[in-house]
Amino acid sequence: MINKNKPIELSIVLPCLNEEQTVGVCVAKAVRFLKEYKINGEVIVADNGSRDLSIDIAKKEGAIITNIEQKGYGKALRGGFSAARGKYIIMADSDDSYDLDNLMPFVEKLRDGYDLVMGNRFKGGIKKGAMPWHHRYIGNPILSFLGRLFFRTPANDFHCGLRGFTKAVIEKMNLQTTGMELASEIVIKSSILGMKVCEVPTTLSPDGRDRPPHLRSFRDGWRHLRFLLIYSPTWLFLYPGLSLFTLGGIISLILFFGPIRIGLRLIDFHSFIVTGTIMILATSMISFAVITRVFAYNTGLLPSQPEFYPLFKYFNLERGLGLGFAVFMIGLAVVIRAIILSPEFNAIGFDKSIRLVFGGSLAMSIGGQAFLTSFVLSILGINISAQNSR
Repeated sequence: MINKNKPIELSIVLPCLNEEQTVGVCVAKAVRFLKEYKINGEVIVADNGSRDLSIDIAKKEGAIITNIEQKGYGKALRGGFSAARGKYIIMADSDDSYDLDNLMPFVEKLRDGYDLVMGNRFKGGIKKGAMPWHHRYIGNPILSFLGRLFFRTPANDFHCGLRGFTKAVIEKMNLQTTGMELASEIVIKSSILGMKVCEVPTTLSPDGRDRPPHLRSFRDGWRHLRFLLIYSPTWLFLYPGLSLFTLGGIISLILFFGPIRIGLRLIDFHSFIVTGTIMILATSMISFAVITRVFAYNTGLLPSQPEFYPLFKYFNLERGLGLGFAVFMIGLAVVIRAIILSPEFNAIGFDKSIRLVFGGSLAMSIGGQAFLTSFVLSILGINISAQNSR
């Protein structure tokens, strides 16, 4: 299987945790594939602490064993990737659910220069009993849709466990996750780093085990969703913040001058307090979006320059402080006006006093947020002239 006089082209990595019923079949199929297509390669079983006969069976079938002490699907795979010596790596599960006899479409795409080749089970075929209905029709489609929306990736099956990539690319990704969300991390980082990605159809069969899988639907689904959101501050903070700020701002401005009637209902200062609170929350979300995006770029977590960076040509610390201070002083002036009109807020009427005091407080809060955010951005090391020269 391995010609020591030639460089290894392909490493097939299989994570394993107590898979004695199926790991031998998977290794045998992978070895047979390498021999049939005369590929100089190796099969690596990344064992994650098996207490059954998995290691002995895998060795007997020709696998190289690498022991990964820290628990987790992602940790096992990362250990396997580190041990791999091939130019290309194909990862799969050890439960005999993937077609390891038919890996040539992955190899051909990798040879053609693709950095990441994703399997697509929905195009290749999902056999009866191979995937729970809530994974097939709810979990996978929703998470894959969000992944494509957030990161503009061509991958339509985010969680297919059969995929190939180059060794150089996986090292460049600097993978961090230790659980099932590693599947999402690989796709997300391929998009963020601008890598060349494609899909090939693959089939999914019922696994050959007589025990439940290690996957836990809701726990691991949440971990995938959480990871998608963490790596997309634009969708987590910015877009919701802008939407809430616009909606809350329009309604708050109208209610500042007096009540309005919508149909049979009178909208008054109570709604003003609610929409103003929404504006405060939205302002914080927008600040978080800018801060986290700048931090991620400056520290190398996200390699692409934030879309709003050209604005720093016109917006610096001093202007940010000036804008925040101005809005704060407008709010303070409104509150002072309310006090001057009526020291005890009864001469001008309760509804008017509420509008003036809360409207002023709202402006003070938003201005203060802008003031403090400007300082935080400065602390993060924003050097406008340096950024604009990039």
